[in-house]
Amino acid sequence: MTIASSSRVRMSRRRRIAIIGGIVLAALAGYVTWSNLRPVTLTSSIEIDAPVDKVWQVLTDLRAYPAWNPFVTSAEVTSDGGTLKEGATLRNVMHDATGDTTFTPTVLAVTPERELRWLGRIEPGLIFDGEHRFELQSLGSGRTRLVQSERFTGALVPFMASSLRADTLPQFEAMNRALAQRVTALP
Repeated sequence: MTIASSSRVRMSRRRRIAIIGGIVLAALAGYVTWSNLRPVTLTSSIEIDAPVDKVWQVLTDLRAYPAWNPFVTSAEVTSDGGTLKEGATLRNVMHDATGDTTFTPTVLAVTPERELRWLGRIEPGLIFDGEHRFELQSLGSGRTRLVQSERFTGALVPFMASSLRADTLPQFEAMNRALAQRVTALP
């Protein structure tokens, strides 16, 4: 084998490795894009015999969560002087059938008596992101509808979709019922 033909063989091996690497990267990028375009959304709602301001008061009293909340068993603001506001970081301990998990989501919205929303993610993102939302709707006559939802996106979500529905959604429902009981027990 001559030096020229040996260089061509090495070059073609490098070229093949580069092509295979490019294909693998393109497939991975395609999968991540596909999985983020196919979110899993969980939603649970409840009507509460209390005005929206009382429901908001209980929902945003994070320190009281351990006393009544079967799903978010602990929640605290760990940034911005402990103020629940947009951009704040939370430390939430969430409980479901699989056990306890600690998340440090970022608050996306705090609209008094209307919406509380945060985004939790496994860094660097695009792996497993969950945008959790509580929406309050006044029904008149001192009644409120609470809608709790979460939109999950990321590369791991398709593998966890059935577990999310089976293990996490019942916890949304349990939290909604517990919140309704807590609110209606207030003076």
